[in-house]
Amino acid sequence: MTPTKSYPYAVVNVFTTEPLSGNSLAVFPDASEFDTETMQKIARELNLTETAFVLPATRPDCAARVRIFTPTKETPFAGHPTVGTAFVLLQRGIVSSSCHEFLLEEEVGPIPLRIEAGTPPLIWLRTPAIHEGRCLDGSLCARALGLEPHDLLAVEPQMLNAGNPTVVVAVKDKAAVDRAWLDLSGLRSLKDMESESFCVFVFTLLLMAPIPGCSRLSTASRKIPRLEAQQDRWPFS
Repeated sequence: MTPTKSYPYAVVNVFTTEPLSGNSLAVFPDASEFDTETMQKIARELNLTETAFVLPATRPDCAARVRIFTPTKETPFAGHPTVGTAFVLLQRGIVSSSCHEFLLEEEVGPIPLRIEAGTPPLIWLRTPAIHEGRCLDGSLCARALGLEPHDLLAVEPQMLNAGNPTVVVAVKDKAAVDRAWLDLSGLRSLKDMESESFCVFVFTLLLMAPIPGCSRLSTASRKIPRLEAQQDRWPFS
């Protein structure tokens, strides 16, 4: 029988105040023994939106290096894995709890984080530079999302990229956000226009609400950056 070794990891729920809600993420705080193929296999096995692997930084100005994997590929940057990894590093003392600002090294480059003390702490990040791509046909985007053209604001959908190419679509109200659904035929119609894979981000403004926005990234919500954590271990042979 092949001997096994256990590697600790944490599962955190990001952008929520409630356990088992928000955006789930697995974080391996010491992934120095894993190669790229193993990281991808683990991410596929866990099958969460993303899994983050923490490594020693290669830059002297960064607290740690982080590699982020979806079940199918590595991604150079993602927001909730960065926030969730920062939380785990603070929780485990890898980054001092007295630290108010630090950098995480990701494939896209160093990501600045700012910590507001609390239980749990409030963690902010600065996104990488956003690169503007081409604008897309609003009627086509509306059809792809199961919406009508009049559901969209008079702002052209556009491809933006801060590490993950994303088609950003502005709609008129929360009801349109809730109705939006990217089915396979809709996804194909958008994919025909682009050579690389991408996300679709649908949002609206709620000017009178405590949080002035409502959005979905594919089918995931975002914002409210607070975390709850669960602990587990990964048995690996």
